[in-house]
Amino acid sequence: MSKPDLEQQSPPVEVAAPRGYELVLPPGWVRIPLRVGTKEALEKVLFSHMGQVPEEIPRDDAMRFRLDMRRQLERQARAARRNGGLDLYLPVLPRGGIFLMASFIVAEVPIGQAHVIPQQAVITELANEGVPDGTAKQVDVAGAPALRRAYGSPLTEERLSSASEAVQQNALPTRRVDYVIPVPDDPSRWISINFSTPGDGDIDSEFTGVLVELFDAVVSTFKWSYE
Repeated sequence: MSKPDLEQQSPPVEVAAPRGYELVLPPGWVRIPLRVGTKEALEKVLFSHMGQVPEEIPRDDAMRFRLDMRRQLERQARAARRNGGLDLYLPVLPRGGIFLMASFIVAEVPIGQAHVIPQQAVITELANEGVPDGTAKQVDVAGAPALRRAYGSPLTEERLSSASEAVQQNALPTRRVDYVIPVPDDPSRWISINFSTPGDGDIDSEFTGVLVELFDAVVSTFKWSYE
């Protein structure tokens, strides 16, 4: 190629990193933003989406049920925000007459912020580390490599002894699935999508497995937004 040809080439196009992401949610699930608009989203969930309450709750106790749910959701949202959470997702309408106990959080992950590490190297290392009593493997999310980890979070004597009495009474083992996803064209930024459910009380049951499959299906709709 001659020099004039080089000079006539268009300047390289600057590639912009995504500004956000998109997910397709199952019916009855909602998004609660954790950085801005959390209070308004909780109000909408409690007084619009949760018009139905479990059949076993007496009508006179419906308002108390909603207030208890509000306190629980506020605690969950605060904890997620402290851990870098961007958005909290959870079901607010019953399916088949059952309120599902499940949620997932999209959060920022502090990987390679001090110095840039090749994204593929991070994924490979995390996959090779494995997960105690679980699995870790490379998968594709939005057409690019990512990491998927699946494991159980059983109750231990140490966890129970450090928890409050109220937490101990309602504590259940949980099935957890995490996706760790690099942000395109921004090597220092990563996000995670962290799912947790006690299922039906048995984290190895068929019902719990169906909830995990539902979450995997949601993640399969993940795509980056550039607007």
